[in-house]
Amino acid sequence: MTEAVTIIANEIGLATDALHEPRRLTETGVAARVAEIVERTILPMGYRLVRVRLNGNNGCTVQIMAERPDGTMTVDDCELISKTISPVLDVDDPVGTAYHLEVSSPGIDRPLVRASDFQRWAGHEARIDMTLIVAGRRKFRGILLGGEGSKARLRRTDAQPGEATDVELKIDDMSEARLVLTDALVSESLRRAKAASKALAAQIEAAEQDGLEIDDAPELESSDKPPRTR
Repeated sequence: MTEAVTIIANEIGLATDALHEPRRLTETGVAARVAEIVERTILPMGYRLVRVRLNGNNGCTVQIMAERPDGTMTVDDCELISKTISPVLDVDDPVGTAYHLEVSSPGIDRPLVRASDFQRWAGHEARIDMTLIVAGRRKFRGILLGGEGSKARLRRTDAQPGEATDVELKIDDMSEARLVLTDALVSESLRRAKAASKALAAQIEAAEQDGLEIDDAPELESSDKPPRTR
């Protein structure tokens, strides 16, 4: 197994903790009510919510971004979530009007909503909007330097003469944070997706091997033999 696959496999091993990590950037109003319903529905399925947005496209469109704890998301995952949450939203009716439902992955230039997102994507460029004025401004752009607790560190690429280059921004004071689409980000996203796919295939193969070993094991002659387990 290559180093990249080993790294992703270790991340998958930490999936349980990642699944339950709370979002720090959340919605308000109707979108918040939709998010609460979606989150409690998909969490037991092994998915975590990234973002909910409502817009006026096609009358009203509810956009839901979700992912697995390792950051992956397939078309089949999107279809499964859509089929599962659609009847739940129909019953609770948080929108109160007809709408179109869209479920997708966060995308390459993804929103950053959890503290670990700022650490996981360190080294890549991000745009961050603040709810409060920090160092004389609300909008920042720069290279993520990681995160420490409730703060994210950014090396600004938009700093004017006399302004600090490195800043610490409170995650809870952010209104929007997302990665900037660059060639380096595209390459890294493809590498991670490929490594995650290999790691998952290795896990499936290992599980199938274990199953074959159990099936092929000779059965005990005694009538008191223990039950076979998988």
